[in-house]
Amino acid sequence: MLRGCNVIDFGAFDGFKMSSVPHTSATLDDLYRVDGKAELIGGRIVSLMPTGRRPNLVGGRIYRNLAAYIDELGRGEAYTDNMGFVVSELSSGRQSFSPDVSFYDGPFPRNEMRFIDGPPTFAVEVRREGDYGAAAEEELAAKRADYFEAGTEVVWDVDPVADLVRVYRASTPDSPALLRRGQIADAEPAVSGWQVSVDHVFG
Repeated sequence: MLRGCNVIDFGAFDGFKMSSVPHTSATLDDLYRVDGKAELIGGRIVSLMPTGRRPNLVGGRIYRNLAAYIDELGRGEAYTDNMGFVVSELSSGRQSFSPDVSFYDGPFPRNEMRFIDGPPTFAVEVRREGDYGAAAEEELAAKRADYFEAGTEVVWDVDPVADLVRVYRASTPDSPALLRRGQIADAEPAVSGWQVSVDHVFG
């Protein structure tokens, strides 16, 4: 998410903004040196704010359920919050993603200490306190568009205030499935066969 974020300007010199020094675009190497969750967008490092208690618990439930299924499936990997995915520069200028929960079915980097080179197959974005209102909705929609442009198959927009899971698919990006308590959510076709109850997601 972008709301409440900080932008790190790599055109600064020794920590001070110098008007005589031209802006220098940040790179993936700069992103690797950032301490904390961040994304590379338009040549800038965008630092993402920490999550609150309930969004964190919700994301954790989704991850645990997904990871258990992936372990049994024996294909691909499930990731917790702060996993880095790098992509070729998109029309928005974005070059990386760091979803709250994700699944990736390969190929995997030879250096296991590096980010994944490619978009997540399935991405989960859990709303934080600042992710509500007209401006936030525009930012969320723009990020979903980035995911689909990059090649992500399914994106979940998880709302812990409304207890609502919006399931967006690349095939129908403007027509999400709206899933509430008492219903079952899936990530088809990104994660074939996996299902989780909305009641379990929100506890």
